[in-house]
Amino acid sequence: MRPVAAALSHSANCYSWMVFLCMPASIIGRMTSPLALLRRPAGIALSTLVASLALSACGGGGGSAGTSAGAGSSGTAPTTPTTPTTPTTPTTPVVTAPDPIPADFTSYQNLCAAPRTGVDAGGLAFPDRQGTLLDEMKFLRGWADRYYLWYSEIPSSVRMADYTTAIGYFGALKTPGLTASGKAKDRFHFTYTTAEWDALNTAGEEVGYGLTWSRNATTPPRTWLAAIVEPDSPAAKAGVQRGDMLVAVDGVDFVETGTTAGVATLNAGLFPEAAGEAHRLTIRRGASTFDVNLNAAVVASASVKNAKVLDTANGKVGYLTFDDFNAVAEKQLIDAFAMFKAQGVTDLVIDMRYNGGGLLYIAAELAYMVTGPATAGKTFEQLQYNDKTAPDAPIPFRNSAYGFASPNPARAGQALPYLGLNRVTVLATSGTCSASEAVINGLRGVDVQVDVIGGQTCGKPYGFTPVDNCGTTYFSIEFQGVNAKGFGDFADGFAPTCAVSDDLSRAQGDPAEGMLAAALNYRASGTCPVSRAKAVNMELVRPQAKEIAILPRK
Repeated sequence: MRPVAAALSHSANCYSWMVFLCMPASIIGRMTSPLALLRRPAGIALSTLVASLALSACGGGGGSAGTSAGAGSSGTAPTTPTTPTTPTTPTTPVVTAPDPIPADFTSYQNLCAAPRTGVDAGGLAFPDRQGTLLDEMKFLRGWADRYYLWYSEIPSSVRMADYTTAIGYFGALKTPGLTASGKAKDRFHFTYTTAEWDALNTAGEEVGYGLTWSRNATTPPRTWLAAIVEPDSPAAKAGVQRGDMLVAVDGVDFVETGTTAGVATLNAGLFPEAAGEAHRLTIRRGASTFDVNLNAAVVASASVKNAKVLDTANGKVGYLTFDDFNAVAEKQLIDAFAMFKAQGVTDLVIDMRYNGGGLLYIAAELAYMVTGPATAGKTFEQLQYNDKTAPDAPIPFRNSAYGFASPNPARAGQALPYLGLNRVTVLATSGTCSASEAVINGLRGVDVQVDVIGGQTCGKPYGFTPVDNCGTTYFSIEFQGVNAKGFGDFADGFAPTCAVSDDLSRAQGDPAEGMLAAALNYRASGTCPVSRAKAVNMELVRPQAKEIAILPRK
């Protein structure tokens, strides 16, 4: 998965340059922001990645050693110039023809340099056949030319012969273009091992402690606070609470450490690779500092938490924490909305402050459960592909369950409960991305009032259809989504109706927690809270696959 070393590098000003100027292309292809941080790719040692970041310079700094002094400077007397020689005729540069793009790229799919044997998690035999690295690259090049949204902007200078891995080559198969604000046009190009992706998407499972951090920086001085503690996880059982501050990892100072060995220890302890790994975190809570011993495990995250009904002076308000549009979420959302409906909820707060996105069909189901039959069959989102792909029918507000496979699935075709609301409140931060933003945009497209309380959302109007090949799942932007009014230009995110900082001092769902309290107040009075405190910019530490919009493969 993602290399960790970039997350905990040494100097923000120096190393942000060094990562991109000094690291080999095969690694750069994996270093996509911000999750180039969470897992190191198989076969690449962490010490190698850290060492590449520890270089003191990329070819020196300052000026050229041969630069002369300017006018008015002192120095030795000039020497007599020599007679210039007759210039030689320059040689004609060798122009290398670009790699041919295979029109029959599907014939290379599942031809693998190292075919898998056996069966997948679903009991189906792997489709891999013996092939070569070149076969894998040919498939990727043809697939990108056919489906990548900006296929015509892939540089012709990207050549298969220059890469030693399929993943490294894939990392170069994207537009180098920039947005008007100077950001990379494509910031969402990445891979997972297929086994990891299947576990994460189907069962919501990953190896760890069930602990998600919110950070201000990856370089010293670092402030990382516990944002999400999964119920019944190793972190929860050890007593870690939301808002706890990380002080040390396995005895190494987390806040200030910048040495290569120290960074390696921090990464190993924060992001264990195997269940059963034991590490010690030092936590500060208020005036107390204490150690917690954690054993990594395969953690199944709950996508929907804290579903409850809040009795207010203005009626019953439903509330739920919603963290992930994965397959597990489908049944959990249905159960939550059935409870809301049974208890006569007349307003709703959806807490998606940490929801990075996921399955668009579940987003369309959620939007329907907010609105009901008034939107059944109407356009939730229209996907816009490249000019080689015929447009699909719009994704409608779905009034029945798709039936995604999960440990506790919803029945396919099951009628969805609904609340029939024309207004909803969304709690959001910069960690609210992609499919979460599609819910906001889709509802606004049919004139449902969506009040956003919190911060600016992250701005990801794009999506993928994941493609598996030879044990790697590839994510490459294939479409941009627009709502029923044709709007989808939110690359800078949605601005909040009321700007409120994430309140890590209280649990999500607590009516006194800052964002929820502001939402309830705005619902009752139409006014936003006034704060003179300067908000600290924090972001979640999480896999990039949790910040996407996904469409099932047909």
